[in-house]
Amino acid sequence: MQLDIAGAITSNIKILQGELKSEKELIEILKKRLTKKEYKVFCAIESGIEESKVADMVNMDSQGVDETYQTVIKKLNQEKLKYELTIL
Repeated sequence: MQLDIAGAITSNIKILQGELKSEKELIEILKKRLTKKEYKVFCAIESGIEESKVADMVNMDSQGVDETYQTVIKKLNQEKLKYELTIL
């Protein structure tokens, strides 16, 4: 199953003004702005993979996965990153 990056971003940003860029551009921006582990955790959880399996994938415990995911959500809600993700 292919992850809908735009949908995943939209569902996790509290206030989004403007239209998101293309999937390809969004992926590039996320890979640039998130750590590899953050990107893997975000994509895996948004794809519906169980937290315990995600933990095994990235060699973390479930609490670490949850903390990493929450960090990504905070980053997605920063104005600078939201600005970068949208078309003006």
